Amino acid sequence: MMRALLSLSDKTKLELLARGLHQLGYELIASGGTARAITAMGLPVTPVSDITGFPEILGGRVKTLHPAIHGPILARDQQDDWDELARWGYEPIDLVACNLYPFQQTIARPQVTENEALEHIDIGGVTLLRAAAKNYPRVIVLTCPEDYPWVLEKLAGEGLTHEARRQLALKAFRHTAAYDVAIARWLGQQVGGEEALLPEALVLAAERVQFLRYGENPHQRAAFYRWQGQEPAFVQLQGKALSYNNLGDLHGAWGAVSEFETPAVAIIKHANPCGLATDNDLVVAYKKALASDPVSAYGSIIAVNRPVDLPLVEAISTLFVEVLVAPKFTPEALERLARKKNLRVMQATGAAPFPLELHTVIGGLLAQTPDHKLMVELRVVTQRQPTDEERADLMFAWRAVKWVKSNAIVLAKDQATVGIGAGQMSRVDAVSLAGLKAGPRAQGAVLASDAFFPFPDGIERAAALGVTAVIQPGGSIRDEEVITAADRLGLAMVFTGMRHFRH
Repeated sequence: MMRALLSLSDKTKLELLARGLHQLGYELIASGGTARAITAMGLPVTPVSDITGFPEILGGRVKTLHPAIHGPILARDQQDDWDELARWGYEPIDLVACNLYPFQQTIARPQVTENEALEHIDIGGVTLLRAAAKNYPRVIVLTCPEDYPWVLEKLAGEGLTHEARRQLALKAFRHTAAYDVAIARWLGQQVGGEEALLPEALVLAAERVQFLRYGENPHQRAAFYRWQGQEPAFVQLQGKALSYNNLGDLHGAWGAVSEFETPAVAIIKHANPCGLATDNDLVVAYKKALASDPVSAYGSIIAVNRPVDLPLVEAISTLFVEVLVAPKFTPEALERLARKKNLRVMQATGAAPFPLELHTVIGGLLAQTPDHKLMVELRVVTQRQPTDEERADLMFAWRAVKWVKSNAIVLAKDQATVGIGAGQMSRVDAVSLAGLKAGPRAQGAVLASDAFFPFPDGIERAAALGVTAVIQPGGSIRDEEVITAADRLGLAMVFTGMRHFRH
């Protein structure tokens, strides 16, 4: 007779599995609560303690850790293993269904204690899965209730192929690996300090959400992964599947509007804002953002940090947009958006971001904490003080420039970008590009630079465009020359003490 061991914390579809295996002639063995649940179904089941000859001890901490369990799981399909099992009076176990204590759900609870978390670190279950997965040529291992129906169907027919068994084993090892990652991350957080932020061993686990049509280019393969235990950051309400580039732009778009407490609209193209504005009226904010660079806005992603209503949808409807993202949409807005079936409409969930930013490089991985801070101090360094209007625009521009690729320059006026210079190798060229985009709107605008000006030429170019005030980190060995140039040209300049490179 074939024998199946069931030890399930998550008892989803347990009755389907237990009844299916019983009908196929399997003897059912189960631990603790799983055995009680099967008994309640009216099915015969042998408790693990009857197999081991020992009761569960330490409040259930030790149940399946016994040679009478692991010998029958690890025995290979070879005569000497069968003979050894027989000498001990053991019979093979042919299928193991197991999932683990809900550690991630436990540590996600507010104010969970250390002892509560420790009690939800599974030991016996992980050992069962690893043993069964190691012996997958003979033993079927199940970790996911979604696999129960098709496995039962195969067992009732031609049986499972070697490849199917291997796939189930792979899933089991990935399951235990991700479980260990969650424990390691939690322990690192308890240790605190640098070990919590940038641990000595960076252990990561992510689940594939979907394959993408291709990567940045059609010849590249790609997929989207979500960090293990992470809630989805966005829910797609309508439209085509997101592309690799859409997902990258979506990150930048939502980050840009999340920088503002006031209502804000960001228009993103190739991971850079081509327009960003704030206003109490979202339609006005959108029009101000669009005016920043209406040509580049074609085929863009638009992010809004307030609920989207029908007037805003009607304003956007004349522009070809790839993705629209917001925290909420009114029913009237969704009804109107549905007319554009290919438009991807995304609702932000408010899920917390991953605590590290990662980037692969040749030979390894770069990790850093996110750029959440805005400045160290705000210090006027020129003879002329900025006006109240300039101060407001300077602060707007400083928030905006954080989300522009370095070297980054933002020209802003009336709480809206009017010209953006992104990704230039020379900072003075970035100023010139921003001025080219702004045209006559640069007159009376303020300028934000993501890093210091190494020479006065960038300030001189800004003054020639009509810029009246500048915000920048400071910290160049030529700061005095730059300040002198600003004083000579009548500009107000503010230092923040903090740069915001973005590569």
